Amino acid sequence: MKDLKATRKQEMGRWLNNRVENSHLPFRRRERAMQRFRQMKTLQKFSGVHAAFHNHFNLERHLISRPDFKAQRSAALAEWKSLAI
Repeated sequence: MKDLKATRKQEMGRWLNNRVENSHLPFRRRERAMQRFRQMKTLQKFSGVHAAFHNHFNLERHLISRPDFKAQRSAALAEWKSLAI
């Protein structure tokens, strides 16, 4: 244990492991999404479109006021419609 520099005893408690467990959540979410697709090619196609769509429309509502949110939403929708045509 001294060679590994692990001389302190591991602290265990109710919430001490939360940070480590929560860091794995994005990987678990990704794995769950991957199970729905039979081929990696279709997953990559879907995630490419979904990422572009999500980045365009995700405005983090909790950070801005309602009028600003509505203005940004309508601008994003107008831009999306012009790209789709």
